[in-house]
Amino acid sequence: MANRYWVVSLPVQKSASTLWNSLQDRISKHSFDTPLYRFNIPNLRVGTLDSLLALSDDLFKSNTFIEGVSQKIRRQIEELERVSGLESNALTVDGVPIDSYLTRFVWDEAKYPTMSPLREIVDGIHTLVAKIEDDLKVRVAEYNNVRSQLNAINRKQSGSLAVRDLSNMVKPEDIITSEHLVTLLAVVPKYSQKDWLSSYETLTTYVVPRSSKKLYEDNEYALYTVTLFGRVADNFRTSARERGFQIRDFEYSPEAQESRKQELEKLVQEQDSLRSSLLQWCYTSYGEVFSSWMHFCAVRIFAESILRYGLPPSFLACVLSPSTKGEKKVRSILEGLCDSTNSTYWKTEDEGGAMAGLGGDADTYPYVSFTINIA
Repeated sequence: MANRYWVVSLPVQKSASTLWNSLQDRISKHSFDTPLYRFNIPNLRVGTLDSLLALSDDLFKSNTFIEGVSQKIRRQIEELERVSGLESNALTVDGVPIDSYLTRFVWDEAKYPTMSPLREIVDGIHTLVAKIEDDLKVRVAEYNNVRSQLNAINRKQSGSLAVRDLSNMVKPEDIITSEHLVTLLAVVPKYSQKDWLSSYETLTTYVVPRSSKKLYEDNEYALYTVTLFGRVADNFRTSARERGFQIRDFEYSPEAQESRKQELEKLVQEQDSLRSSLLQWCYTSYGEVFSSWMHFCAVRIFAESILRYGLPPSFLACVLSPSTKGEKKVRSILEGLCDSTNSTYWKTEDEGGAMAGLGGDADTYPYVSFTINIA
């Protein structure tokens, strides 16, 4: 599948079939590696010249917006597939691969009646895509909120002893709680363990001798218990902090530990569910946006061809996908099929041309041309 396509229209001098045959012949002879397809546009409602000129002012901005939304959804799909460890699925429009949908485009009369004013069609497409973008923001925010909660829990479980959850490291027999005695948990830098063992009994009065026991050790810290009278706990915290030891607030509670475990399991399930539904929504919505974008492109090519070549509508629209090295040759072939005396070159954007560089093409040509990037 190609990632970049040109949508072009050429003015018809004799007949569309004659021009199509000439284009096919020249492409096959001089740029045979360039796929070429007809882009079938129905007879749309032209309206007035003023309405076409007014519409052309908005087409570039609308195209940039619609293309941007399609890319946002595509990036979201790629991110979700990467996180889930899934293989990338081919993006489709109602089951049809997007490259096939583009190269075999058929106008959806039921969704976009051809007798509707062009402005109405374009505004309808813009409104639909804007709603999808708003839905995307809401769904992604909901998913990211759950992810953030899980990441915060995981940081507590995998961080250093200074911040991580200690409940899995402490057993009931490690904690003494009575009317007068309390057990504290001290986080001691690894290089200060000797200092801790030689000093903890004297950091304040009423510390139980030889009550400190090491429970756990990581790359930076060691976790020790210490038992003392509850009424001197605050003095002990202060003295310990002055010596570089951190006393962690901790209350052993099997109920709280079980509650945290259940909360974690619930969040994991919720994240998986949201990720799955978001991915499915993105697949469907990408198809909707891409279909809308192709109908928008059909309106663009139609409106610009009328403004370029005049009335009645007489032009050939097609889709090409030249290789980078073959672009100049294909441009030359397309130019050779134009009667430049009947075609005004687009002005550059700086000169005030309404459609200059439409769709990302910086140069101007004696035919309508814009680029579709689908990756």
